[in-house]
Amino acid sequence: MLGLAGWVRNRCDGSVEAMFAGPDVSVDEMISRCQEGPQLAKVDKVDILKEGCGRFSDEFDILPTA
Repeated sequence: MLGLAGWVRNRCDGSVEAMFAGPDVSVDEMISRCQEGPQLAKVDKVDILKEGCGRFSDEFDILPTA
């Protein structure tokens, strides 16, 4: 919906890991949405690492649990 590329996956410890690539305004909106989480989720904290991540295709993937 936000036109981002990247990926997201659940982790075995119950956390979620994601990599977003796209315009700053879209990435910031996605981070804001992550801080709220879906309706039944409990979000304790969101750690943000801003770093160069290379190139992504135009796709956004859901990866298997790690």
